[in-house]
Amino acid sequence: MTFNDNANIGTSDVSSGGSSGGGGSFAPGGMVAGGGVGGLVLTVIIILITHFAGGGTGGTTSNADGAGNAGNVAGNQYDGGQVGGSDQVQQQLAACKTGADANRNDICLIKATVATVENFWTTYLPKATGKQYTGAVAVVYSGSTQSACGTASNQTGPFYCPLDKKVYIDAGFFSELSSKYGADTGQLAKEYVVAHEYGHHIQDLLGALGRAQQDPQGATSGSVRTELQADCYAGLWAHYATTTKDANGTAYLKAITASDIRSALSAASAVGDDRIQKQSSGRVNQDTWTHGSSAERQHWFQTGYQTGRLNACDTFNATSLG
Repeated sequence: MTFNDNANIGTSDVSSGGSSGGGGSFAPGGMVAGGGVGGLVLTVIIILITHFAGGGTGGTTSNADGAGNAGNVAGNQYDGGQVGGSDQVQQQLAACKTGADANRNDICLIKATVATVENFWTTYLPKATGKQYTGAVAVVYSGSTQSACGTASNQTGPFYCPLDKKVYIDAGFFSELSSKYGADTGQLAKEYVVAHEYGHHIQDLLGALGRAQQDPQGATSGSVRTELQADCYAGLWAHYATTTKDANGTAYLKAITASDIRSALSAASAVGDDRIQKQSSGRVNQDTWTHGSSAERQHWFQTGYQTGRLNACDTFNATSLG
């Protein structure tokens, strides 16, 4: 979806992470080892259920410092959103003021999408569940940065970390989503990725996120159902997205089009477990799925978009996921 040029995007919860140089790429990783949180050391290996794409390599990273180093954020304030550091990403974020900026620049698009996603859930979640929405900062980084779930890098791709309740997005991953996975580069394809990660934050707030760790692999596993629900929540946001408004009452987004929906479905299809496995090895093994097939990911995004109802996204009790 295209942003309205005069929409104010300067108030979203976006910060810059540390940079190790160079643009990031979008390659799904495997696992992350939890670090120390509140003096406790997490020894369990956490399956990274929050990657946007499946098909991980099975590698691990660790973060001995835990939440204390999450995001490398200095804590300065910019227009109500946290911005840290003095790197190139921070400078670009600081320059993101309007919807016109979001239409020209992907870093600004991330910031703008966070604004509309959080606007939506702040209003919708209490009505649907009686629970207040608590915000999650999106950390935009280049190269790598630290999260409480381990190192965020171009090997992990975008993810939500429940230990520090932040979304981590490599500034360069959209180009990889297109060049490596063949997804459409339309605006809604990119916005869908951000909305999906915030869907994991909603699951965290509602107490559902841990179900993925209890049942981490397989075509009908808890992990797959968790990811498909996040896709559905992204579709739910898309259903209402054009009604979200900035502090001045200006709608963030223009009317959704058929082309917008096609671009989102293209992204959902591109990151299905079956498609990624076939591209990487020529074979499909449902026993190792963590995110669901291309068709399932499209189906659940459409379910959220078409119904506009939170309870329609109950993937955990669905008898069929396709």
